[in-house]
Amino acid sequence: MIDTHCHLTFPDFAGRLDTVLTDARAAGVTGAITISTTTVDCLEALAIARGHDRVWCSAGVHPLYSHKGPHRWESLRVAGVDPKCVAWGELGLDNHYTGAHRDTQHAVLADQLAFLEALAAEDPGRLDKPIVLHCREAFEELIPILERTSFAPERFVFHCFTGSPEDMRRINDFGAFVSFTGVVTYKNAPEVAEAAKLTPIERVMVETDAPFLTPAPHRGERPCEPRHSRVTAEFLAGLRGMAWDEFHAQINRNTRAFFGIDAE
Repeated sequence: MIDTHCHLTFPDFAGRLDTVLTDARAAGVTGAITISTTTVDCLEALAIARGHDRVWCSAGVHPLYSHKGPHRWESLRVAGVDPKCVAWGELGLDNHYTGAHRDTQHAVLADQLAFLEALAAEDPGRLDKPIVLHCREAFEELIPILERTSFAPERFVFHCFTGSPEDMRRINDFGAFVSFTGVVTYKNAPEVAEAAKLTPIERVMVETDAPFLTPAPHRGERPCEPRHSRVTAEFLAGLRGMAWDEFHAQINRNTRAFFGIDAE
């Protein structure tokens, strides 16, 4: 399987990335997508992806970095034309934190989506990519914005789902993919586990969001690493009452369908 969302550009992995990827392979995690948070970080992510056979990247501005401009949108194009860049994002809205520059978040989200729509129209073959969403306590706001874009719902994945069953029903009605981190394994997040049972199996993906959110029973260990995505996947298989081989094959099909890459 593949860790579909981690942050290998973060300082936690500096100087030890080869070891981290070797440990992941030993756990059956054969690749990773390192996710961008800024228009500077996206080029760093691309450099890491180019340097490793089984690493890919995304390009986009995280909502909690929206106020840290200027945002050089052309950097997204630079990254996006490379076949190692398999998605845009992560982008979206975050209402969890006070003082989270919400007006700026909305403005940057609008600019970013407009730029990505223009890129997709300009070069559909290379620049019409799936989109990784960050959505925290903002489903009612974000989904109507996405519905007004030209992108099909199945081109979006709500990463690191931490919402309620009601939030999951909204996503299901919209038609997007959903990705789960170690949060689904936490005893103090029963609503996330309950929601995870509602996701259509053909839209489920698994990630770490490393270096954050190490799954139980390893919760508290830092950093979380791509190898831990296997732990979360096995938990989800059990939660949904599926045999591991069946669940494993399905999430690999989902990864291929969404990102266009295969587990090996």
